[in-house]
Amino acid sequence: RLRRRRVLSLAGHLWLFRDAGTNDGLLVNQQELFVAAPNVNTADITLPVFTLKERCLQVVRSLVKPMDYRKLDIVRSLYEELEDHPDIRKDLQRLSLERSETLRNGILE
Repeated sequence: RLRRRRVLSLAGHLWLFRDAGTNDGLLVNQQELFVAAPNVNTADITLPVFTLKERCLQVVRSLVKPMDYRKLDIVRSLYEELEDHPDIRKDLQRLSLERSETLRNGILE
């Protein structure tokens, strides 16, 4: 579902959007990271298209308590993926590194 929001922010300010219930990342203007610009005053916030595996992990996380993940009869690697919950700090670190690399290469949009 598309949600359009009016954006009042300083130019260059970085924004990340999250689902309040699951902490999964959302897209804004089809990007993971929104960079405020003087000529941009609206943002379209949408759900990304998740892979089937990502969606299944979300559903299992919503139905099973973390302490019970390892009681499930599933492949070991899935235990680790279930335990790797969406984490804004981890995403900020990754995006910061990506942005630094982009700036270093002079490819910033």
